[in-house]
Amino acid sequence: MDPSTGIGMLLMNGLILIAIFLGGLGIMPFIDVPSVVIVCGGTLGAVLAAFPISAIKDALMSLRTTMQPPPIDPAGTVKLLEELSQRARREGLLSLEEAAGQAEDEFLQRGLRMMVDGHEPSAIESVLFGEIDKLDERHKVSIAVWDGMAAYAPGMGLIGTLIGLVQMLQNMSDPTAIGPAMAVALLTTFYGAILANVFGTPIANKLKQRNSEEVAQKELIAQGLMSILGGENPRFMVERLNATLPPAIRATEEAA
Repeated sequence: MDPSTGIGMLLMNGLILIAIFLGGLGIMPFIDVPSVVIVCGGTLGAVLAAFPISAIKDALMSLRTTMQPPPIDPAGTVKLLEELSQRARREGLLSLEEAAGQAEDEFLQRGLRMMVDGHEPSAIESVLFGEIDKLDERHKVSIAVWDGMAAYAPGMGLIGTLIGLVQMLQNMSDPTAIGPAMAVALLTTFYGAILANVFGTPIANKLKQRNSEEVAQKELIAQGLMSILGGENPRFMVERLNATLPPAIRATEEAA
């Protein structure tokens, strides 16, 4: 569980509400139904026009990973790969069949099963890195949906502002019509900025980080499995895999 997403959302929205209430007018002057319809409805329409329904569903499902990221432990993964490498050197690749059945990571499990089944190293490498590429592509589509929301919302806010200004200018002779028209003009910009900067952009950036972490984890596993297939020395494999990790999360010498 990563609380940073929830904390950040609460902090942003809380500070906005505090600023509104400190103005002394309360929340009601900041609620305008036509503005909500223009910005929220227009942004949704733009996203629907830009992306297929399946991509939008995947983007909504990806919200879960902002709060509950997949378990990623690079140092533990390196240690596990070292143990598998040592076992393969002592007992042969067929000895990894039991490890494949016990593996919690499905990607690692599939890789081990292909090794045990005796597939060519080049074929295994193609499957593993091909799966990583497709995973990255799927994630980037979900990220693009949230980036699209962040891009379209301010534009819809601007459209609402122009609508409000036109209505206001056409009713300058009626003082009672100026206030509501000005509210639409200002609040649509406000709502667009909220959608883009409180929701769209932060969620897209968090998903980009999650994608980088998951891709790096799977690449670590794939590189380790190819090293085992190539008969590389386990200690050298650990050093090579550690070199791809930040110093703070590398496997310790005791683990290696």
